[in-house]
Amino acid sequence: MIEIHRPTANRLLGALAPDELGRLLPYLEYTAMPLGTVLYESGGTLHHIYFPIDCIVSLLYVLADGSSAEIAIVGKEGLIGIGLFMGGETTANLAVVQSGGHAYRLAGRPIKEEFHRIGTFHEQFLKYIQALITQMTQTAVCNRHHSVDQQLCRWLLMSLDRLSSNQLHMTQELIANMLGVRREGVTEAAGKLQRLGIIHYQRGHIEVLDRPKLEMLCCECYAVVKKETDRLMQ
Repeated sequence: MIEIHRPTANRLLGALAPDELGRLLPYLEYTAMPLGTVLYESGGTLHHIYFPIDCIVSLLYVLADGSSAEIAIVGKEGLIGIGLFMGGETTANLAVVQSGGHAYRLAGRPIKEEFHRIGTFHEQFLKYIQALITQMTQTAVCNRHHSVDQQLCRWLLMSLDRLSSNQLHMTQELIANMLGVRREGVTEAAGKLQRLGIIHYQRGHIEVLDRPKLEMLCCECYAVVKKETDRLMQ
């Protein structure tokens, strides 16, 4: 098995003590995560937790009229389905695969048992939840106060941090749905970045050519989230 497909490629699983990981290994199920897969619907009951390896999952809030906005993205640094071991076992948001790949799936019973042992697992997961809350809070601020250009820069950088390359497969329409803005706004913002030589976009394929410039054009929201995540998950 190649390295990226090992459970420890997920940062949370990789941070566990050997005995803790050993107790979970028999229950971890390696699963494909195709682009567009819905892991759970808003209001649905959670039965599994997902540990992304080389995929990205978007957490979206969907309004009554069908419009949506992304509240967080999760990749190899975290997990999907925190409500399952926090006691609620339901969620108010939609979880959909934004960038296809693979993950490890874990049923509710073993995850709850390990969480309540109050070991490394418990500590790491609480830190991750704090990092996730920071991301959700900063995303809300960014969506309210910053331009579509800055939001797109933030979104691209956060996505790149969770991938092993500088390329993303995502249409402008899907990006607009994630950001909760009009497609025309994303088209204009992406066009500016392309003319500056920062990205190359063609038929749903985005390649970041100049990450330092992308970071320069981004608002402070990306740096705030990255700094806190790195501090908590080091």
